[in-house]
Amino acid sequence: MDYKLLVADDEPDIVAMLVSFFGSRGYQVMTASDGTEALKQVEKRPDLILLDINMPGLNGLEVCSRIRDHIACPILFLTAKIEDADKVKGFSAGGDDYIIKPFSLTELEARVSAHLRREVRYNFEACVKFAGDLTIDFTQRSLFYRCEEIPLSKKEFDIVELLSQNPGQVFDRERIYELVWGYDSEGDSIVVAEHIRRVRTKIAACTDRIYIETVWGCGYRWVK
Repeated sequence: MDYKLLVADDEPDIVAMLVSFFGSRGYQVMTASDGTEALKQVEKRPDLILLDINMPGLNGLEVCSRIRDHIACPILFLTAKIEDADKVKGFSAGGDDYIIKPFSLTELEARVSAHLRREVRYNFEACVKFAGDLTIDFTQRSLFYRCEEIPLSKKEFDIVELLSQNPGQVFDRERIYELVWGYDSEGDSIVVAEHIRRVRTKIAACTDRIYIETVWGCGYRWVK
């Protein structure tokens, strides 16, 4: 099996070394240089994550806390030093192991292999999108702001799902109505505007960032 690894570290030399090492052993290696980029790469569902704790922006602990409820794969922290209190924080955030820098590549490969062999979590493919502080869990059909769930009705989530999976693409009301309610539904596409208003209101209660944008005379789109 070709496992997918995500290496998230802000040290280019370490990233290049791990890409070369694991790539030569048949792994598919994705990379990220900061926490925000790591969240984007997590959407590609890696089998294991090597996560530097001290990254700029979102650090490794914050990234781990954001993704752990939605991503089941093993997460191994990379760190230059570690105290017992820090280990507690890391395991509480959902981490599985610590790798101390500088590390032996042979030992790291053995740790990675062991975690992949012992992976006994539920093997469903969670599908998640991270948009700023919003997390959209398509598997659970749930929307979260940071760690707090934003309650949405079925149709409200259907609209969020449609737009967020096609960022930047403009959908007019009639098209949204057809895709969400169905071609044979009896009703009026004006209901789309009301549902989008409700979604915006619920998101606005948590943040002033705009996620669903009105393109006047054309329709709506998810902001990239």
